[in-house]
Amino acid sequence: MDNIALIESFGDFKDEKGISKIDLMAIIEDSLKTLLRKRFDSDDHFDVIVNPDKGDFQIFLNKTIVEDEMSEDDDLEIEISEAKKIDPTFEVGEDFTMEIPVAQLGRRNILTLKQILATKLQEHNNAMLYEQFRDKIGEIVVGEIHHIRHKHVILLDDEGNEFILPKENQIPSDFFKKGENIRAIVETVDFKGSKPQIIISRTAPKFLEKLLELEIPEIQDGTIMLKKVVRIPGEKAKIAVDAYDDRIDPVGACVGVKGSRIHGVVRELRNENIDVIQWSKNPEILVKRALGNVTVNKIDINEDQNYALVYTPVEEISKVIGKQGQNIRLASWLSGYEIDVYRESSEDDDVELREFNDDIEQWILDEFKKVGLTTAKSVLDKETESLLNMVDLEEETIEEVKRILREEFED
Repeated sequence: MDNIALIESFGDFKDEKGISKIDLMAIIEDSLKTLLRKRFDSDDHFDVIVNPDKGDFQIFLNKTIVEDEMSEDDDLEIEISEAKKIDPTFEVGEDFTMEIPVAQLGRRNILTLKQILATKLQEHNNAMLYEQFRDKIGEIVVGEIHHIRHKHVILLDDEGNEFILPKENQIPSDFFKKGENIRAIVETVDFKGSKPQIIISRTAPKFLEKLLELEIPEIQDGTIMLKKVVRIPGEKAKIAVDAYDDRIDPVGACVGVKGSRIHGVVRELRNENIDVIQWSKNPEILVKRALGNVTVNKIDINEDQNYALVYTPVEEISKVIGKQGQNIRLASWLSGYEIDVYRESSEDDDVELREFNDDIEQWILDEFKKVGLTTAKSVLDKETESLLNMVDLEEETIEEVKRILREEFED
């Protein structure tokens, strides 16, 4: 096998992996030197010349000319009589350079060379793949579902690169079919053994951020700023936006007419509910906006402890907290303040006595009802002595009822 044939034997590999001729020649030179070190223990006495324009390479061995019968290593020394057969002007002590045909290395060494070259080509491809996707961390990629496994899904892009989508990086309501194309962001790129492992995610806040950039031109061109994005994947998300120009409504621009702009993002995230608010440097305003469309009477901010106490009417408590605490949790993440809620009771707040039938026996409640006392406050407002004259109950029983009713209002 001559030099050109050896190079051409890797032509299919070069074309498949997209390796340039220059890179291939550099790999060939490195592979040849690796073989020479294996064969001769060192490549110090060899010169490897690679010509990428001709697609050819040459190996030269540099020997030292010694007196006849004085050679101790025929690989590194040549006797003067042999040297003079090639050039009569040679003298003892001079360098003698000769070309080594690849075939002279022997069939076994040529096979070894091919294995080394294949290994180095693969290492080169892995390094290129690592660099390519390390620069794409935080960017959206598209892949086709190739394998669906219990703990992860394997995807392939158009170039055959493999992505891994772990179960914990999938939206809870994600349901994939083989052959389906999906979007995700590159989360990490690390070597697993000698091969890069590309982990992608659909649950990261960055994925939502990048989807918004794709759907909303004003975010992409910087007219609108995404100040913060928080989410509970598949359930609810909140984003805070702002604009450099006061004439621009950043919330309206993100949502679009009848939600037209945000709808595509919601659909991609499996109907994840997205709240869009305008950012504010004022912490009270930011906390109030982060909580959404709820009634807030007052907010006490503790800057030192990043703590906010929100005062809200009783009937608004469930809205402030939200389903499974999602609203207040997301509002805390978005604002950067730990938010607690204080329930305020107005003078008009009252509770029907029948609501206490789990704590107070029904016959006792009936006694109060007979004399027109049907609410908690109507009982608490009266002195125990007055109640003794109104209902057929012992003083101890009346005091116990009052204690139960007071606990309700103290809570």
